[in-house]
Amino acid sequence: MMTGVTGWTLALILLCILTETGRELCFKHGATSVLFETLQKPVIWLGIIFWAFELVMWTRVLEEVALSVAFPLMALSYAAIAFAGAVIFKETINFRHALGIVLVTLGVICVGATGL
Repeated sequence: MMTGVTGWTLALILLCILTETGRELCFKHGATSVLFETLQKPVIWLGIIFWAFELVMWTRVLEEVALSVAFPLMALSYAAIAFAGAVIFKETINFRHALGIVLVTLGVICVGATGL
């Protein structure tokens, strides 16, 4: 039975966002052009562990929350990953990029709030 977002499922969604962000940071840090070299890096395997952990949590979320509510909330990971990339890897976020992140976040609030 699918219900709205509870405190528990919201916490799981936020944890999914954090693990997805961690996964992408690990993959970015360990990325090389040679697959064999990439797979030998521990940070890549940490990213794979984040991925597996997120899969388990996300499946649990989908048992409780409608996909039309849960998935838009997960779009907050786009903002989190862009912010983390700027902080950790010193990537630049120009005005247009920042505006897009703000619009995505506002869209998440509009769509996701229907299930809160």
